[in-house]
Amino acid sequence: MVEDVATLVWLANLADIELHTSLAKAAAIERPTSMVFDLDPGAPADIIDCCQVAVWLRGLFEQLGLNCYPKTSGSKGMQLYVPLNGDVTYEDTKPFAKAVAETLEKRFGDRVVSQMSKAKRPGKVLIDWSQNDQHKTTVCVYSLRAKERPTVSTPLEWDEVTAALESGKAGALVFDHADVLERVTAKGDLFAPLLSEEQELPGL
Repeated sequence: MVEDVATLVWLANLADIELHTSLAKAAAIERPTSMVFDLDPGAPADIIDCCQVAVWLRGLFEQLGLNCYPKTSGSKGMQLYVPLNGDVTYEDTKPFAKAVAETLEKRFGDRVVSQMSKAKRPGKVLIDWSQNDQHKTTVCVYSLRAKERPTVSTPLEWDEVTAALESGKAGALVFDHADVLERVTAKGDLFAPLLSEEQELPGL
């Protein structure tokens, strides 16, 4: 359990700078507090392609009356989170997430894939729905990535996603630790709703 500054410092001293966390809280590990879609581009697709898929997903969720929140992975892709904070289990969220990914694949088959097969991924964005599982973790918001330039998994505003999509400038969505500290000062915690916003998952 990492619950205070001292423990974070201890982890950093072990060079454990990448934090990959569960979607659930320790007290109820079988109940995810949110649903996640990991958008992973297959070259030559990149984060701009992920922005397009994220916008499509947002449109779908708006039709279902659900809010969703984007963040960069801090690497080459993005993640989209749907806060729930209710009584659902992974038996509810995983098939729902799979159905969403398959729906996007059917509608945008030239840009989206829902299966892990590497043969199908070049030039497309994988919507990895399988992260919605008790035994899997996703890189935590604000986590550094263990790369030569340790960029950060950074929460985004939707205006930033659409602006990057329109401009095609992938570099606009790359942030290091100094950038993120400035962003939090200016914008606050854009991922705060994930901690408390309650939404009901529609039935399949």
